[in-house]
Amino acid sequence: MIEYLKAAWNRHFSDPQVVILVLLLLVFALTILFFGKILTPVLAAVVLAYLMDGVVERLVHHGVKRNFAVPAVCIIFVFSMILAVFFLVPLVYRQAGQLLQQLPMMIGELEQFVLRLPERFPEIFSERQVTDIAANLRNEAGLAAERILRGSVAVVPSLIILIVYLILVPFLAFFLLADKARILAWFTSFLPAQRELATEVWRKTNKQLANYIRGKFWEILIVAVVTYIAFLILGLNFALLLAVFTGLSVLIPWVGATLMTFPVLAVAYFQFGPTWELVTVLIVYFIIQALDANVLVPILFSRAVSLHPAAIILAVLFFGGIWGFWGVFFSIPLATLVQAVIQAWPRHGFTVPRETV
Repeated sequence: MIEYLKAAWNRHFSDPQVVILVLLLLVFALTILFFGKILTPVLAAVVLAYLMDGVVERLVHHGVKRNFAVPAVCIIFVFSMILAVFFLVPLVYRQAGQLLQQLPMMIGELEQFVLRLPERFPEIFSERQVTDIAANLRNEAGLAAERILRGSVAVVPSLIILIVYLILVPFLAFFLLADKARILAWFTSFLPAQRELATEVWRKTNKQLANYIRGKFWEILIVAVVTYIAFLILGLNFALLLAVFTGLSVLIPWVGATLMTFPVLAVAYFQFGPTWELVTVLIVYFIIQALDANVLVPILFSRAVSLHPAAIILAVLFFGGIWGFWGVFFSIPLATLVQAVIQAWPRHGFTVPRETV
């Protein structure tokens, strides 16, 4: 057994390139694990830098100097963010408040629906079962109201932190864009000269990370806009609120779309009841999700994602479990990093050494 482990170690770690790659991955993992929350504004700035760098590179490709392209793109982004904060966010907040005001009435109607189940399906539901379900609904409604109240009290410091981030993150993203070459040169100056394997992994991961972030931005925007227009035409209440969360739900592949089905169904049912309007809303919602999964995603991510669906789900569960929101957001790039490491890992012939007598 000892000879087997020694041979395996010599097989995989005799190459200095492999040792350098493993050490870099270990430093990266430990940094994220222990300093992930502290680095939240830095990560947000990195995402924005990747997002805006695509536009900058296009402008540079068409003859615009980078010194002019970077400030122009950053100004446009900041202006768009100001418009969103002052126009879009208040509308979403207002609809969220209206939904919370109607939530007790919705829960009451749901309770009445549950209490009528024994009359409609006596062979399935008993009086005791529906009574317990109704009691659980009332308890959950009370707990939800208490959580909302506590959240509204705690929102003030969070709002202050958010305002600080909204000011600092764009500035940080600007400096990352403007001094990209200088920052990369400074960072690589600390690395060993012989790092071809690590450079190969970084090159693959960096390209797919950039494509993923830009593609995800456009996917969120397109899905949200199309969903809002569709719900607005159908006359669904809280169309903007549902559209925004439907767009954000694409951050979690497949799972997000499934979870968003329930609030869409709930709002449509309490507005229209068991009618054809309810069926129409659900059909339109499922068509949007099907077009997103089968048309939009292949177009946007044809060069960014070459992972099996099961691998993506496992990546979402694993990285989301250890890193929260950023783990979910970066789950596909991190899975791509793992795939790049596996593909770049040197392969040698290996035989188990025989024990000497």
